[in-house]
Amino acid sequence: MSPLSHIDFRPGGVDSGDGGRLAQDMRDEIAVMYEGLDLDGDTMPKAGAAELSAPGGAFVVGYLNGTPVCCGGVKRLDDCRCEIKKMYVIPERRGQGVARALLRELEDVARGLGYRIARLDTGPKQGNAEGLYRDEGYTEVPDFNGNPVAVFWGEKPL
Repeated sequence: MSPLSHIDFRPGGVDSGDGGRLAQDMRDEIAVMYEGLDLDGDTMPKAGAAELSAPGGAFVVGYLNGTPVCCGGVKRLDDCRCEIKKMYVIPERRGQGVARALLRELEDVARGLGYRIARLDTGPKQGNAEGLYRDEGYTEVPDFNGNPVAVFWGEKPL
C-alpha cells in the first residue's frame, strides 16, 4: 500500500521536537545545495515559529509507522492568501508519494485556516519540487516574496 494512506500528520513546531529536527535537516541540506546563501539574511522570506504558528499559520509533521518523515508549514500572506513553506521529506522516503501527501495536507490545513489561495516557491536545484507543484495545479505567478534563490513561484486556488 502507498505511503499516502499511512502518513499520520500531526501539529508540530518548526523550532522544537520532531518538527524542529526535520526543519534543521532541511536547512542543512539547503545550505549545501545553495552554498554561500545566508538562510537568515534580510533578503530571505521569513518562515520561523512566528510565521508558522496560530493564528495565521501552522506547521505539521508527518509520521510513517511512528517515524517522522516529513514536515511543512503554512504562512499567512493576507486574509485570503497563504504561502506553503519548509516542505521537507527525509531522503530515504523521497520518490514514494510522501511530498504529494504533505502538499495536500498543507492545502487542507490552509483551507481550515480560511485561506482561498495557496502560494509557494522553489529554487533551481529542486527541480522535482517544481514538477510536483505544477502537477498538483500550481500555475506560475510573478515573484511575490523576494526569495533570492527561487526560480518558480506558483499559486493555486484552494
